[in-house]
Amino acid sequence: MDDNAACHRTLAVQDCLDSEGIQRLVWPARSPDLNPIENVWDALERQVAGRNYLPTNKNTLIHALTEEWDNLPQQLLDNVVQSMVRRVECCITLHGGHILY
Repeated sequence: MDDNAACHRTLAVQDCLDSEGIQRLVWPARSPDLNPIENVWDALERQVAGRNYLPTNKNTLIHALTEEWDNLPQQLLDNVVQSMVRRVECCITLHGGHILY
């Protein structure tokens, strides 16, 4: 599976996939609809941005991300996983078109 980005469609990549007997799955180009981690990254970004002290370097960013990751509500993660059936059904209905979250 890939997102149809040009770098994933090069002859070298296709040759590699062919040599390993890997077939591509039909997948809508650039489809965050079927990439639920985007919702999790969004929640994590908002939590880090809402901190009293924003990260100012790599180490403080790593610390903030780790801390906020641990604080993500389990319900958020459960909802994202449970939404996949609806997302896939909508994407099929819309022939790969964009769906609302």
